[in-house]
Amino acid sequence: MKIVILGSYAPSLVTFRGPLMQDMANMGHEVIACAPESPAHVVAALNKMGVVYRKVFIERTGTNPMSDLKTFFSLRELFLELQPDIVLSYTIKPVIYGSLAAEAANVPNIYSMITGAGYVFGNSSSKQKLIKVVTVPMFRAALRTNTKVFFQNPDDRTLFLDMKLVSGDEQCVLINGSGVDVDYYWETPPVTDRIVFLLIARLIREKGIFEYVGAARLIKKKYPDVVFNLLGPFDTNPTAISEEQVREWQDDEIIDYLGETTDVRPFIAESSVYVLPSYREGTPRTVLEAMSMGRPIITTDVPGCRETVIDGKNGYLVPVKDVDAFVETMERFILNPEIIPVMGRESRRIAVDKYDVRKINEVILDAMGLSCG
Repeated sequence: MKIVILGSYAPSLVTFRGPLMQDMANMGHEVIACAPESPAHVVAALNKMGVVYRKVFIERTGTNPMSDLKTFFSLRELFLELQPDIVLSYTIKPVIYGSLAAEAANVPNIYSMITGAGYVFGNSSSKQKLIKVVTVPMFRAALRTNTKVFFQNPDDRTLFLDMKLVSGDEQCVLINGSGVDVDYYWETPPVTDRIVFLLIARLIREKGIFEYVGAARLIKKKYPDVVFNLLGPFDTNPTAISEEQVREWQDDEIIDYLGETTDVRPFIAESSVYVLPSYREGTPRTVLEAMSMGRPIITTDVPGCRETVIDGKNGYLVPVKDVDAFVETMERFILNPEIIPVMGRESRRIAVDKYDVRKINEVILDAMGLSCG
């Protein structure tokens, strides 16, 4: 079969969908990956998998309706040219415009992956509310075209069912996130001679960056030798954090900003505990990577995050936006470093049992009617 995978951020094709596309290519299918940007290292990685890259027009965070209309027509033109048997889209704009364009181009099998409800379903600002009013009916129209819709956590599936964005439970397939390659993210001993907290995320408010910094500020007053590392790219999201703000935190010696990277493993290896104070996720990939490498997790008791932690076993769940709760939980690890490797081993066990990417890909491929062997 000819299969198109459509995303809104080219590097995510490799990091999030790479193992799935590799499996598809290994099975003899023709796989074409599409996104708005085309960094050379992404194209090279895809070509190595046997996947063809096609650049498409999508403004990932823009709200200009004319640009979105251009996205729809350009995708329809691409699908008419390629005549794929399957289109699988993920993230909001690819799901909406990819699904609608695929239907307009008479693609016989259309699938979407919901990787998190995110900014669009928020109500914290008038802009968010307006975007939600516009986007919800578009989601409903787009997903009506889908054979199956993949959800990365049960809360998002329930939300979409309650809002009647999908036709019914039979259209929904629940998967354990994007999964993690447990061989690539091998287990390493956590740092325990000093305490190093790590957060990896796009630098946007919804990832809980301000809560992380707030907790770090309070902890450092009492434990100045504790390290708070922050790794990840700056973003164009409406709630993006500025470079000036991050420099200010660094100048105040609250956090160490490590920039961005294509390989997070060395940074996880140099950490004690992984922290993600996110407001909501599909299933957070960075948490799975840290779990696979044997790190305890501190994250929020919100959709997507709560599924990764058995509270008190491989980490702790804390209320969203509760800086004091993060401080209290971090202090447990500071005062009891002996629990770090114990909880880290439990994280690794859960990653292997529940989040191995091979197991998740089997579910996806089976739902799409693609034989694994």
